[in-house]
Amino acid sequence: MAGTIETDLDLTEIINGEEIMGPSPFMRHQDIVFNLADIIRHHVKTNKLGKVYLSPLDVIFEEGVNRLQPDILFIRKENLSIAKDWIRGVPDMVCEVISSGSYEMDTAVKKAIYEKYRVPEYWIVMPEPQTIEILTIVGDKYKLHSFAAFDGFVTSKIIEGLQVDVNDIFE
Repeated sequence: MAGTIETDLDLTEIINGEEIMGPSPFMRHQDIVFNLADIIRHHVKTNKLGKVYLSPLDVIFEEGVNRLQPDILFIRKENLSIAKDWIRGVPDMVCEVISSGSYEMDTAVKKAIYEKYRVPEYWIVMPEPQTIEILTIVGDKYKLHSFAAFDGFVTSKIIEGLQVDVNDIFE
């Protein structure tokens, strides 16, 4: 058909064995993802720490059981062997930007999956009320590592030397 563009874009995730089709993100969501990804990617690239990827990109934790698409993910250079056609294994950091319709999915369901597979660091970004919380695995559970609201900074435990000003994300 003239004027159409074919794409492999697939927003389907497999969560606990069930296929879930999420809506495409709103522009505000995209702005926040790109602002944060630009900062993380610049830091990671400058310091040669690994690679940063954006959704949609499948992270296959367990074939047919859990295949998620975090908004942003980071893989340390020593773990890049999991980056194949998709990510097949556990990234070092995942980030979800919460939308009004994704609150429970991102803060409870996906958090439990990331915790189960022991993703070392999980960022939860809340456009309203403009907060970022960073959770890290301690034992087998997530604990709050860093938090900032409105103004202030969050600091990554996993991405060495990374500090993010919340104002730069929600501008």
